[in-house]
Amino acid sequence: MNRSSDYQLVIFDWDGTLLDSISSIVACTQATMEELGEGRVEESVIRGAIGLGLRETVDRLAPGCDDELYGRIVQVYRRLWFDTFIHQPRLFRGTREVLRELADHDYLLAVATAKSRRGLDEDLAKTGLNGTFQATRTADEAHSKPHPQMILDILVKLGVAAEESLMVGDTTYDLQMAHNAGSAAAAVLTGSHERGELSQASPLVYFDDLRELPGWLAESSSEG
Repeated sequence: MNRSSDYQLVIFDWDGTLLDSISSIVACTQATMEELGEGRVEESVIRGAIGLGLRETVDRLAPGCDDELYGRIVQVYRRLWFDTFIHQPRLFRGTREVLRELADHDYLLAVATAKSRRGLDEDLAKTGLNGTFQATRTADEAHSKPHPQMILDILVKLGVAAEESLMVGDTTYDLQMAHNAGSAAAAVLTGSHERGELSQASPLVYFDDLRELPGWLAESSSEG
């Protein structure tokens, strides 16, 4: 596979795209709201908020919450996550091989995630992916998706033009962020948003499995 002339950089979302963590996020969120006496939040609501920034997520879980409740939700969630739910992170099957193949064919790799810097760094260490990505950007370092800042910061750091980058994500927030930054967008159907919802953001392509990405890039290269 020769690197496509169209794309030099592939930017990945983390949770639901590379890391199979959605069920743990849902369980931790439900435990948080129940501990605070806020009632059970439906799984569909939680899944629909995954990918947003922290404040935007809490606003979905507890509409109209004030700063005091917001702070308590964040505090309890973090305690439960790091005490109970932060099991050894599991990459989707084939993720390591996909990243290795892309790197071997001279693609630059990056991550743009709604996770915190602390959370991403811990996941990278536990999965052994430290050093895999040339740039990473987290929600506590930039505006929340779908604002384009995460991608724009990565483009500046790596000296890549927007039209030479491809964002791969599992939510409409990822895809809209890419559009807002002028990057191409590809959707994976392994996360919190289903195909019908993702279609509203008009991705170039849908992948049932991330392992389809290298072949698609190779076809894009040969067609170009």
